[in-house]
Amino acid sequence: MAEPVLIAPSILSADFARLGEEVRAIDAAGADYIHIDVMDGHFVPNLTIGPEVVKALRPHSGKTFDVHLMIAPVDPFIDAFAEAGADIVTVHAEAGPHLHRTLQRIGDLGRKAGVSVNPGTPAAAVEPVLDMVDLILVMSVDPGFGGQSFITSQLDKIRTLRGWIDAQGRPIDLEVDGGIDADTGRQAVAAGANVLVAGTATFAGGPDRYADNIRRLRGG
Repeated sequence: MAEPVLIAPSILSADFARLGEEVRAIDAAGADYIHIDVMDGHFVPNLTIGPEVVKALRPHSGKTFDVHLMIAPVDPFIDAFAEAGADIVTVHAEAGPHLHRTLQRIGDLGRKAGVSVNPGTPAAAVEPVLDMVDLILVMSVDPGFGGQSFITSQLDKIRTLRGWIDAQGRPIDLEVDGGIDADTGRQAVAAGANVLVAGTATFAGGPDRYADNIRRLRGG
């Protein structure tokens, strides 16, 4: 039986004036993970939220907090996001010189470890740490802003990573983030992804539409 597709709405597209309510709404609408994009204005050209916001949101949902750290250097912030309530902490392969040590620290804190790669980074960047990760995040846009178009060349990278994951013989989420809608989501899943991050496509139309949006992304 095919693995179920998990939907991880990115709160970057939520109404920030009512963020707690938005998290409750996407939880109730059927989100599997709550995807939290952390940007530092340095590693990526945007500035978003810090660990205190994650901590404030934690009581609003029991779903997995999937925290994507687009920051460099990342090591000084790992502990703070873990303590704030992150369940998965994902760091970029490009963000520092000691990826192995960073992933080890995430595991030592009892959190699931994720590694992300930008469109210009080959799949080979994560091959040496496959035995350490619980999630691999393929960026299908250049990170920093929502609303960008899906870069189709990333589908080959997803296929490559799916083959490596299957060879590992243990569960590793293969997540895709950037330009995801019902159509590009189908393409990503066909290539081997099992988690779709979607901001605009989830939050379009307001809370009354969230359940339908998530169902469409799931292929229903």
